[in-house]
Amino acid sequence: MAYVLAAATRTSLPARADDPPDAARGMLAQVGDQLVAFGSEDGGAPLAVSDIPPHSDVVLAWPLDTARRVARNASRLNLIILMHFDPSSLSGPETARAANGIVAFTAVCSHQACWVTDWLSSKQLLQCPCHQSEYDLRQGGKVVSGPAPRGLAGLPLKVADGKLVVAGPFTDRVGGQKL
Repeated sequence: MAYVLAAATRTSLPARADDPPDAARGMLAQVGDQLVAFGSEDGGAPLAVSDIPPHSDVVLAWPLDTARRVARNASRLNLIILMHFDPSSLSGPETARAANGIVAFTAVCSHQACWVTDWLSSKQLLQCPCHQSEYDLRQGGKVVSGPAPRGLAGLPLKVADGKLVVAGPFTDRVGGQKL
């Protein structure tokens, strides 16, 4: 039923090659955006706190323009990593940006803009598969080792009606080194 409604309104279907460009799809996360799972072709259902289990692997997400039901998935720079930690294990600044222990960061390495998606559970660090930079998400995404010149940009979150919502802009520039 929801798919039929979406097809009828055409507001939550993915863009097609012959569609006019939609600037909202390429914008970085905006305050008030919700988050949807990576791979959600039609924007999907907004992620809830319960969708991000504690001590699990990374969850990848796109920001969702809730007013238009458009996933901001036209740029690889928009991919977001979500992790759920015990709130007492987070640094002070990270606690302030987290929602119920869930932290959000850009999934784009600050070295050469590879997607950082490898969770090293034995070290409790996120690793870039391209050049092995390691990031500590509990400490604001800071670089622990590797060639990355700066930490991952964090994304402040809040919870509204049980759903994860962007509460502020990224804490730093998203993307790799400027050459």
